[in-house]
Amino acid sequence: MLALATVVMMATASAPSPLYPLYRERWDFPVTMVTVVFAVYVVGLLGALLTLGSLSDHLGRRPALLTALLLAAASTTIFWTADGVLSLVLARVVQGVATGTAMSSLAAGLVEFSPARRPHLGTTVTVVGTSVGLAAGAAVVGLLVQSIPRPDTFVFSVLTFVLVILAVTVVRIPETVAPRAGVRVALRPRVRVPHGARPPFLAAVPTLVAGWSVTGLFLALTPSVVTGVLHVTWGAAGGLDIAALFLASGMGGLWSLRHAARSATLLGAVFLALGAAGPAVAIAVSSPVTFAGGSVVAGLGAGLTFNGNLRAIGEITMADSRSEVFSAVYVVSYAALSLPSLAAGLLAPSWGLKATSYLSIGFVGVLSLIALVHAGRSRADGPTGHAGRIGRTGPVQAVVCRYLRVATARR
Repeated sequence: MLALATVVMMATASAPSPLYPLYRERWDFPVTMVTVVFAVYVVGLLGALLTLGSLSDHLGRRPALLTALLLAAASTTIFWTADGVLSLVLARVVQGVATGTAMSSLAAGLVEFSPARRPHLGTTVTVVGTSVGLAAGAAVVGLLVQSIPRPDTFVFSVLTFVLVILAVTVVRIPETVAPRAGVRVALRPRVRVPHGARPPFLAAVPTLVAGWSVTGLFLALTPSVVTGVLHVTWGAAGGLDIAALFLASGMGGLWSLRHAARSATLLGAVFLALGAAGPAVAIAVSSPVTFAGGSVVAGLGAGLTFNGNLRAIGEITMADSRSEVFSAVYVVSYAALSLPSLAAGLLAPSWGLKATSYLSIGFVGVLSLIALVHAGRSRADGPTGHAGRIGRTGPVQAVVCRYLRVATARR
């Protein structure tokens, strides 16, 4: 049930993206407004992670998930009845809050329902379910845009019905967390990681930032680059490229099970560095095939690193703080996903698509190389596959660690 909810929530999050060209044609708003619509989604999501992300540690998994699913159903209803760009903005804000509320609760619940003989199953299902859902939303809606006259009405009516059914079903799942005091404190905006979970969390930061930044690059540039630079005229091509990225990420999550956590992270960092170079080569030689190949390689790297990091963090995180820790992971991840995407969207109108693409590719390429060096050093400094202590603290980790100390002191 939680796995299905993960897939549906992520499909709901990615479903609007292939519809933006249709909305622009219908309501005649500028391309920069698409960036605004994406930005408000990120604001809602990060705001929910900072305030509601640890709610299920205090109220229980069921109340938090029920709230998230009903909010998601409200957002798809707004999309379903949208009559202008303000409706899109409102729908994306509500959708961001719903997604941010659900993500940490779903990840924590999946870990807690994992059988003792397969402790990594929960994190793997989280990674694969997220990837499959995002891929399905982008691919299915992209194909529907090409085949039916009102794809938005069909898609969002179906999603609303499915989300309501899931909300009814989630009431019947066993509760894994006993309600406890501290809800008001939990609602204060913050990122907090308990002391015992900080070493693997800080060790994960460079590869989390690199993996999600590469993903954000493809999300921001793929539709425009495929049509405007690579001159692919088939309307569904951009959505299918994004779907390939997320399906490859799911495959990377499954592949990581064949490796210890640190080995999976190191291997993923190699793929991220290679995948980041794919779009640059594709644009230089005008090759859609090379661009699609870069999407697949980058997706494999993102899946390997994300699952490796979640496993390392989940192994030593206690149940009463699990949702809070996963919220911190997603705050880092979605900040890394969104900031390059927003920057690319704002720069493209004045700098041009090709120049913006090369600049963005260079940025995430440097991040990927830094992550690769760090992953290799961390593996050499500690026992393979153990979540243990980081050998050395880099500048990014030092900043995060300083913030965590301040947040804890204010608690």
